[in-house]
Amino acid sequence: MTAAAQRRRAFWQILLIAAGLLILTGISAGSVYLVNKAREDNKWVVHTIEVENQINALLLEVRRAESSARGLLLTQAESFRIDHEKAIAAIVPALDKLTRQSGDNPAQRENVERLSAAIETRLGQFAQEMDFIRQGQPDKAAALIREVVSTDATATIAKIANAMIQEEERLFRLRSENADRSQTFAASMTGIGSGLVVLLALISTWLVRRSARARDEAEARLRDANVNLESVVDERTADLREANDEIQRFAYIVSHDLRSPLVNIMGFTSELEELSGDMFRRISSLAHVSADGAPLAPTGAGEIALEGADKQLSVDFSEALGFIKTSIAKMDRLISAILNLTREGRREFQPVKVDTGELIEAIVSTLAHQASEAQAEIHVERLPDIVSDRLALEQIFSNLIDNAIKYLKNGVPGEIRVRGRTKLGYAIFEISDNGRGIDAKDHQRIFDLFRRAGTQDKPGQGIGLAHVRALVRRLGGTMSVSSELNAGSTFTITLPIAWNVNNRNSDR
Repeated sequence: MTAAAQRRRAFWQILLIAAGLLILTGISAGSVYLVNKAREDNKWVVHTIEVENQINALLLEVRRAESSARGLLLTQAESFRIDHEKAIAAIVPALDKLTRQSGDNPAQRENVERLSAAIETRLGQFAQEMDFIRQGQPDKAAALIREVVSTDATATIAKIANAMIQEEERLFRLRSENADRSQTFAASMTGIGSGLVVLLALISTWLVRRSARARDEAEARLRDANVNLESVVDERTADLREANDEIQRFAYIVSHDLRSPLVNIMGFTSELEELSGDMFRRISSLAHVSADGAPLAPTGAGEIALEGADKQLSVDFSEALGFIKTSIAKMDRLISAILNLTREGRREFQPVKVDTGELIEAIVSTLAHQASEAQAEIHVERLPDIVSDRLALEQIFSNLIDNAIKYLKNGVPGEIRVRGRTKLGYAIFEISDNGRGIDAKDHQRIFDLFRRAGTQDKPGQGIGLAHVRALVRRLGGTMSVSSELNAGSTFTITLPIAWNVNNRNSDR
């Protein structure tokens, strides 16, 4: 094949591919639009049915209230009274729901206003009837019922409701036609697209057969590449898991091995502190000698006072030892924290059903002394139950509530509130306080390991919030903070309601 022929073939192949892409893009966009429109039309059809059902439910409650009131008047049976009260209690919520559902239709809004006025009048009549019955005046109650019948208040309610139902039936027919039309267009678009795809496939096959040998070789290379790619991905995944495990083992080993020389440093520092006393006593005795050159004996207190440079040397030496001991203690706390993190990272989570209200109440009881000292009140509202790892939840909420108590403003009574709700398969927990707050520039900093924000006047190593966020992520959730300086903080935890074995430790 000549170079010119190869160029022509390449040109037509590129043109065919471009045309195919354009056609498929147009079909895909049209299909997506029509499917969404059909879904929207079907949603409005369902909405119409829901509104109609709600109208019927409201009428049913009104009729139920009337029948139970008449039954009570005739029999004085307590069951009719209970049934009447239930019906009366259900009327207003049903009317409110109908009002919300009809907000999209101006005609129905007017009907709802008229219906609300008629129902309000009828509810007042019901109240008068019940008052007469309770006062032992059945004659007045019966007269009132006859008056209601003559004014035909119930018929007015039924008339307005029927008008609303007719309007919804009209909308149902219209929306059903729109939904059918959208589905028909979507099916037609799918059919046309399928035909064009088949046509393009035939043309592509014809072009492919013209260069069978080259394409076969390319496909063979592609199959080999796919096989190699899968094996490489598997190898890289295994290497990544091994690397993660190795990092955890390395952190554990390093933290564990660091403790041995740290213990030696602590021991020798203590010995050096004991030796310093003897050393400076000797220096003091050498500094105080008699006229014949013999050292003076210690005073009655057993010590010879240091003077001048010797005294300053003793002070500097003690201060240096104090800095060393403080640094050793801080390093020991950091190593302990790292060890705790590595142990927690290796722990397998066990999903169980957790009563979060009971869990947080138990945490609050353990922190009651700290809260009392901080003059803080902790309010726990109703919380959703979830399936998750109980120990991880205890660590998460204990840390957040403890931080809320720790960072309250001095002289201001503390108020800490724990709230919860559910949304789309997730439980959302909020721990808020009226404490010192966090500057906006530090909102991400506080979640970094060994990083702290604000005034460092409280004990800590900057590990708690980093550990909490790691636990939340392992449980398949998210964590965020909303805060301003001197305006309190709110930490929001979002967790799956049902965390299960399929996503256990998924981030490890």
